[in-house]
Amino acid sequence: MRDLLFYDKRRFADFLASPEGIATNILAERLERLERCGLIERRQYRERPPREEYHPTARGRDLAPVLRELIRWGQRHVPGTAKRPPATVSPDALRFMREQA
Repeated sequence: MRDLLFYDKRRFADFLASPEGIATNILAERLERLERCGLIERRQYRERPPREEYHPTARGRDLAPVLRELIRWGQRHVPGTAKRPPATVSPDALRFMREQA
């Protein structure tokens, strides 16, 4: 959810490129679970090569304030936690974070 809401990642390969280094089978399982819970939706495009993108639903976007507060808590209590968003955060995601504050 963090990558969808704050980093504008949409494709499977984008999630795999995250610094956490998640395994493909674990990522696929987590995306399926988030979809079943109604937090994200998978959009399939009829292109060659075929592609899919994941987007947060309204229910998933409702988690933004909760995630933001977890980030703030970490910044206050966990040494070494970044004080500013990384450069990889898109302008749209920064705008979204500020709107939800």
